[in-house]
Amino acid sequence: MPGEFAARKLESDRQHFRWRDVDYLTRMRRKAGRFVDPLEGAPQATGIVTEKVVREQKQPHSGLIKCVRVQLIKNGKMVTAHVPRDKAINHIDEHDEVLIEGLGGSQRGAIGSMWGVKYKVIKVNGVSLEEIRRGKKEKPKR
Repeated sequence: MPGEFAARKLESDRQHFRWRDVDYLTRMRRKAGRFVDPLEGAPQATGIVTEKVVREQKQPHSGLIKCVRVQLIKNGKMVTAHVPRDKAINHIDEHDEVLIEGLGGSQRGAIGSMWGVKYKVIKVNGVSLEEIRRGKKEKPKR
């Protein structure tokens, strides 16, 4: 029978020996290996373009996907974002500030043959990329 002031010892022993339980062990390991969301649950995030990259598509498709590597302002994490539409990549330079959003469905996964690309660029320096691409607005200089 434990003593009157044994609660702390009992609790720490229980936490320690929990790891011998196979079900608890697999559950905790599965939780630790999950994908960590760089946007931290937000629908959109701003970042600075560090470089332009070109990705090849997965089989059976062929083609080059124009992307940019973006360093997020909120936490400093690096992500790869797709630049949609023809010749839109020409309007983005290094050190531009871009707004990105998720591409995939509810789990924010990659779409189709674009492996490793889970985000797309919406705005460049506060102006819509589509309006810049069509020539309706001019990209502001930073």
